[in-house]
Amino acid sequence: MPDGLFSLLALGAVTIGSLHSLAPDHWVPFVALARAQRWNAARTARITMLCGFGHVTVSVLLGLLGLAFGVQLLQTFGRRMEVAAGLLLIAFGFIYSIWGLHRAAGTRLHGHHHAHYDHVHEPASMTAWTLFLLFSADPCVAVIPLLFAAAPLGVAETVAIVALYEVATIGTMVMLVVPARAAAHALHAPWLSRYGDATAGGVIACVGLAVAGLGW
Repeated sequence: MPDGLFSLLALGAVTIGSLHSLAPDHWVPFVALARAQRWNAARTARITMLCGFGHVTVSVLLGLLGLAFGVQLLQTFGRRMEVAAGLLLIAFGFIYSIWGLHRAAGTRLHGHHHAHYDHVHEPASMTAWTLFLLFSADPCVAVIPLLFAAAPLGVAETVAIVALYEVATIGTMVMLVVPARAAAHALHAPWLSRYGDATAGGVIACVGLAVAGLGW
C-alpha cells in the first residue's frame, strides 16, 4: 500500500505542478518582458527558473507550516496570498507600462536614447528580482494536501514528492516561456520598438486582472 500511495502522490505532484503552470500568470509576464527587454533564450530561461523556484519554495514552506499548524489555516492564508499576488502583478504591470510610456516619449522628443538616461532609468537589473518577489508571494496551495499525504511515508518520500512537484512546475514554465519568447521576438513592427515596454506592462497588468478576477 505505501508503494501504491507513493506512486499515486508522485503522479499527482507531476500533474498538479504541470497543470497549474499553464495559467497565464506563470508564463506570459516572462514572454512580454523578454520581448520588451530583448532577453536572449538563456537569460529568459534562467529568470523563469529563478521565479519558479521562489514560487515552489514558498508553496512547500506553507505545506511544512501546515503540518505544524493545520492545513485549513495555511490553505486560507495561501489563498489570500494568491489574491494579493494578482493585485501586485497589476501594480507591477501598471508601473512598468507608465515607465515604458515615459521612455517612449523621451525617445520621440530627442530622436535617440541618451546613455545617461538609460543608465539611470533602465529597470532591467531590477525586473528579474521584482518578478522573483512577485512569484514568491504567489503560492500554490494545492501542494499542501500532497505534503500532508506524503508525510506519513517518511522524509525521503516527502522530499521526492516535493522534488517532482518542483521539477514539473519549473519545467512546464520554461517549456512554455522559451518557445513563446521566440515567437514574440519574431514580431517586428515600428511601434513595438518604441512602445515595447509600455505594451509589456499592459499585458502583465491584464494578466494580473485575470488572476485577481478569475482566481487562476
